[in-house]
Amino acid sequence: MDLIHLAASNAYTTPPLWRVLTKAGYFLGLSGAIGATVTYVASVRPALRTPEGPGHDDVNVIRRRTAGYLARAGVVLLIAGYFQLAGRVARAGKGTPFGDALAPGKMWDFLVAPAAKGAWVAQGTIYLVQNLALILAAATLIALFLPQARRHLNALALTALPLTLAVTLIAAVPATAPKDADKVLDLLFGQAHIISGVVWVGGLALLAVLAASRGRLGENAGVLWADLWRRFALVALICVGAVITSGLWMSWKHVGAVSQLWTTTYGLFLLVKVLLVLGMVTAGAVNQFWLMPRVVKARRNDDTASLLHLTLRHFPKVVWGEVALGIAVLAVVPFLAGSARSEAGDPAAVSSGSIFTAGAFLVLTLVASLYVTVRTSDALARRSAPTAA
Repeated sequence: MDLIHLAASNAYTTPPLWRVLTKAGYFLGLSGAIGATVTYVASVRPALRTPEGPGHDDVNVIRRRTAGYLARAGVVLLIAGYFQLAGRVARAGKGTPFGDALAPGKMWDFLVAPAAKGAWVAQGTIYLVQNLALILAAATLIALFLPQARRHLNALALTALPLTLAVTLIAAVPATAPKDADKVLDLLFGQAHIISGVVWVGGLALLAVLAASRGRLGENAGVLWADLWRRFALVALICVGAVITSGLWMSWKHVGAVSQLWTTTYGLFLLVKVLLVLGMVTAGAVNQFWLMPRVVKARRNDDTASLLHLTLRHFPKVVWGEVALGIAVLAVVPFLAGSARSEAGDPAAVSSGSIFTAGAFLVLTLVASLYVTVRTSDALARRSAPTAA
């Protein structure tokens, strides 16, 4: 009977609409800012500087579209950050309506509120520093609307990258010392999950938008895009590994049994999220095992027409599907409030040596599977390549 009462007291509460919109919008803003800057620095910029030397006109087209995308991402980040801060104010204040929380005065009072007893720093101070980093990151990106600033795209992107990462990392700093190692791991895995997720989704969105410029690219642009997709495939693979690893920890913390995935509201939303992520992984596998070997074959055969068709028509179609699934994931995230364990009346999860052993085994298995994925894709590419006469 006590467990029944406990489960009833911890029943799932649907978040208000403003909470759903502000949280989803915030992660959308992070995806645009972090995902685009990481992808440009790790994939686009190196591809534009390859020894093979893509056409000057193609480079200019990609740089212009990237600069425009990053500038718009800065606007979205700034707006999303404002509404996210209003949401924090509404949640912190007792009975503060979201409409009232939008007032700058309310926000300032929240940011300069004194520290709580036992805290090493005021929670508002942490959010103040976070929002200063957000403003600097957004301003750096928005500057790319100016033609003069676009000449310094590389420098501005490299400047914005650590600032955008700081937006989420600073917000995760605890105002009070974590009680145990589990709390520290919660913070670490939580940030790994956020950063890898937004890089994955945001990177895909940037490349899908850039690929839409195919009408302005030359006949040899397929070589550039083959290299671009190859470079991002490694970024995406790392993100997938981080998302799954951190997701396993977080799922164990919030779900006490597999049956809770369909017997609790939290579990149902988590199940939907997992299925959407699996859909993204499946689409990525199509690119890795089916499209990429054909791209390699066309490149080695010097088949310009096929290479252009594969890299700028087939690839983007699958990527747009991944982007749609990624946005759906962001829409589900705000509904993951509470935990399935509390809904079911189960005690909180506590780590142990056996848990860490099982986790290490799962991580090693995941790393091995990702390694096999890369090797298999390379083998398929070699098999599809023509043999020497």
